[in-house]
Amino acid sequence: MTALKYLQAYPAALQEQVRQLIAKDQLGAYLEQRYPERHAVQSDKALYAYALALKQEHLRNAPAIDKVLFDNRLDLTHRALGLHTTISRVQGGNLKSKKEIRIAALFKEAAPQFLRMIVVHELAHFKESDHNKAFYKLCEHMMPGYHQVEFDLRVYLTYRDLQGKP
Repeated sequence: MTALKYLQAYPAALQEQVRQLIAKDQLGAYLEQRYPERHAVQSDKALYAYALALKQEHLRNAPAIDKVLFDNRLDLTHRALGLHTTISRVQGGNLKSKKEIRIAALFKEAAPQFLRMIVVHELAHFKESDHNKAFYKLCEHMMPGYHQVEFDLRVYLTYRDLQGKP
């Protein structure tokens, strides 16, 4: 039985469907059919503009984003596809905070839906810090079909593991 570490929280029936695709060597074809294109966001500057546009569209009252970048150091061993951080510093008598989003560099070559899902996820943390019902409701509001894309992203990560990609 194939271990599906990215899909452990999903029902056994869904995991079995993925195992059957793996057994028939059709997982890559499934992903290619559902997500045939690759996004054009290749630089940190373009990623910042992309995230800022999503924030402006859905989260106007959320704190400003100071930095968004692709990070080569984020990897799946730390279970991090993206990170949101707040860095607070004292400057003079004032407390300044900066909001940053870092996206794993492996998403430079991913489908546009996967990149959007990761950015939406990290932006949602600006409003909701925990992965609770309100958090996922906000994600679904910013990206209808969020849950399906998140599942397919986990299938994509499983496929990458099977291909031996880091």
